[in-house]
Amino acid sequence: MKCILLCAGYATRLSPLTDNFPKPLLEIEEGKPLLDYILEEVNKVEEVDEISLITNNRYFKHFQKWAEEKNNSKPIVVVNDMTNSNEDRLGAIGDINYTIDYLKYNDDLLIIAGDSMFELDLRDYIDFYHQVKGPVIACKVNNDYEAIKSFAVVTLDENKKIVNLIEKPSEPPSNLAGYAIYLYPKETIPLIKQYLDEGNKPDAPSYLLEYVYEKTPSYGYVFKEAFYDVGNHESLALVRKEYRQKKSK
Repeated sequence: MKCILLCAGYATRLSPLTDNFPKPLLEIEEGKPLLDYILEEVNKVEEVDEISLITNNRYFKHFQKWAEEKNNSKPIVVVNDMTNSNEDRLGAIGDINYTIDYLKYNDDLLIIAGDSMFELDLRDYIDFYHQVKGPVIACKVNNDYEAIKSFAVVTLDENKKIVNLIEKPSEPPSNLAGYAIYLYPKETIPLIKQYLDEGNKPDAPSYLLEYVYEKTPSYGYVFKEAFYDVGNHESLALVRKEYRQKKSK
């Protein structure tokens, strides 16, 4: 299994902090960037034998330096998608496809957005994946009707199989929000290129699963633990406050 960390966005909503510095390397606790929390969880997954981090030309050297200094137990490969601005970005799905082609991946894929702070147990998540043997998205109940409109909204049957998935619906059909942690079996990798070749949107990674679930049985792993999408100054301040308070207790 390979892990792809999506870190190629330009994080314009966090300007000026991210004008020349990547969002995933912003500190949460003092001396500990957001990306370190993700890495700690991925390192616990014994199936993962390589971690690739896809970024852009602006942030490439920052991530290279981070990876070299980590001296991680699992190898980290930093990939440059060669884009230079928000205007020429490949989009998350474009970056997934770029990484697969560049590193010639033909393995199961664990895909995580690099701005995700989460406390769900990846070990349980992977175990669920082994049970269902199909693509999986992490899901959590969100009863805020307005807030959930900014998520991928998922409907599952009694076997946790996806029967509906809509990115940012104006009228959410369920209260189950999808979060940016995905698992794809290697057999589904050709569908990623097919999705892009058909001219579909290359941006939000849930658009890909919206396409895939209609072609192969796909599932939702429902968790209850905390998950934060660090997308703006308010969410960054909230996560910093919560994690620093936890450390002080």
